[in-house]
Amino acid sequence: MEKADATKRRILIVDDEPSVGHLLSERLSSEGFECRTCLSGEAALEALARETFDAILSDMRMPGMSGLELLREVHKKYPQTTFLMGTAEDDIRVGIQAMKHGAADYLLKPFQLEMVSKSVDRALEKKRLEKELENYRMHLEELVEQRTKQLQAAMKRIELTYDETLEALGGAVDLRDNETAGHSRRVTLYCFEMAKGLGCAEDELKQIARGAYLHDIGKIGVPDAILLKPGKLTDEETEIMQTHARIGYELVSRIAFLAPAAQIVLTHQERYDGTGYPQGLMGKEIPLGARIFAVADTLDAMTSDRPYRRALPYSAAREEIIRESERQFDPHVVQVFLSIPEKVWGDIRLEVASRKAHQSMLKPAGFQASPKTNPSPGRVARTQGPDRPAT
Repeated sequence: MEKADATKRRILIVDDEPSVGHLLSERLSSEGFECRTCLSGEAALEALARETFDAILSDMRMPGMSGLELLREVHKKYPQTTFLMGTAEDDIRVGIQAMKHGAADYLLKPFQLEMVSKSVDRALEKKRLEKELENYRMHLEELVEQRTKQLQAAMKRIELTYDETLEALGGAVDLRDNETAGHSRRVTLYCFEMAKGLGCAEDELKQIARGAYLHDIGKIGVPDAILLKPGKLTDEETEIMQTHARIGYELVSRIAFLAPAAQIVLTHQERYDGTGYPQGLMGKEIPLGARIFAVADTLDAMTSDRPYRRALPYSAAREEIIRESERQFDPHVVQVFLSIPEKVWGDIRLEVASRKAHQSMLKPAGFQASPKTNPSPGRVARTQGPDRPAT
């Protein structure tokens, strides 16, 4: 068997008239093509099973398998092969029908040999461009997938850096006061539960968690003599203590990824009736995260031990929150709080106390389900409950 020239484009000519096949073969061979001829569609399929061809030039009407039937088989089994249809019917509808089934072009008999060569060249060039485009698309998809994985890895590293930054900021407060160990972590998890009940989106959950975790960060700017004073604060000392909300806001708002959470830091001491500080906001003027925090903060303050009293039972905190609805607290948030079983709050307290969790609750993955705490310390400065003058 003669070895095919790999540099030549190979054409399979299919026509039941041997003279037509011979004529086309001679002409296309002179144009640099390597040609094979077949007298039927069945013979063409046998040849395709043995050899590879760049293009097929087939008659439309042949005994047995028609050119259109051959086209369907070739398009199904050998989609990379270009197909041109020849027909003696001077009817545009025949050509359109062939092209609808995948033919690159159609040629009218009797063939104009110069036009045949040009049509074959055109069809092969079109197929080449289609193949290049497909290869480019596949390469582009691979490149996009690779870049997406790199971006996801970078985002995970950034999120890890964010968590480390939050831990460092929380640690800065821990160094100032050991009085309320675990407070920020518990309050953050309490806020998370209520925010879920309110239908907050994932990104909002993340910002509420960050704002709750850092709510007391501004206390690093409060003098120790006031921050650590065991007795009741004077009016002047109270005024200084209250500056911690704005100090915290100014600190956190300078950090780009924490900027959305900064509003919670600023407004976490506002009251629903407008008697809070530092801005005296009322009702829904207060960011939702801060309204949620107010309930969570009171729950934790009342159910935690303090130097001036032992922890109160959950029932006492629940009654206080109900009593202060529409005054200190948003009534809608209170309703969501009341809908959550007492066991949930107890489990959170145990979780923070035992430090058994393996993942930081502030990582984005933690917002897919009940968040977990990090084993590292999470203590913050003393938090105001309803039984202690507001600071």
